[in-house]
Amino acid sequence: MHYQEIKPIPALQDYIRYFWVLESGIGEGSTMRKDFKILPDGIPALIYQDTPNRFRDEQEVVTPQLYVYGAFTTYTNQVVEGPFRIIGAYLEPTALKTIFKVDAFELSNQNIPLNDLVSTPLLELLQHAKTVEEKIGWLSRFILRQVQAVQYENQKAKYASVLLQHGESLPEIQRKMQLSERTLERLIKQHIGMSPKQFSRIMRFQSSLALLRTREFDTLTSLVYEQEYFDQSHYIREFKTFTGNNPTQFLRYSNEKLTNFPEWKTAKDE
Repeated sequence: MHYQEIKPIPALQDYIRYFWVLESGIGEGSTMRKDFKILPDGIPALIYQDTPNRFRDEQEVVTPQLYVYGAFTTYTNQVVEGPFRIIGAYLEPTALKTIFKVDAFELSNQNIPLNDLVSTPLLELLQHAKTVEEKIGWLSRFILRQVQAVQYENQKAKYASVLLQHGESLPEIQRKMQLSERTLERLIKQHIGMSPKQFSRIMRFQSSLALLRTREFDTLTSLVYEQEYFDQSHYIREFKTFTGNNPTQFLRYSNEKLTNFPEWKTAKDE
């Protein structure tokens, strides 16, 4: 598989973390099946697939060719058969309301065809674009036009999101922002799509996963306490909730070209 990241234009850097391209078997006519996991990271995205009807979920539901997904609260599995190229824009956690003027919780844990949210010729333009650079150009222009048309920002939501991503406790965030528990709950659900507590759990899991990937820790127990989990069994339960596997299995069977979208091998593949 080939993977690359592309930095967004300056005008979009408050809304898009980065564009990415993941492809496999292009020009080779491969029919090989690949299994992927999608791990929760609190990040919504806009996704385009060059070839439709390649990816499907565990219920055999085909993923739309051009779609938006909201933040997921647990892992999902996807299967692809044949060569593919997918292009994604990883958005900032609070960007959905800024781009589409919808409450983020309306899109949580869902893959929504873009045209269900806004009428646009973007899919046709992407299909006719010949290069990855052209396709990212069309995606960028679409998002920029949406931001300019919607003209919505909520600085409190963005600030709360940053604090949560940095591991601040909920009482501390309420104190810093002078918000009640209920107001913070409403703010985060509206702009990120889940409760502050759930988002905080996912951020801590992601922090522990980043450390796990480096393998730069003495023991799993030391990682657990560094990330402020109660004990190792608590951490493993959380890890299974968000990946479906324990940390040892994750390190053994995941091939993670794209962060939080690992290709998943099984014992029979070894």
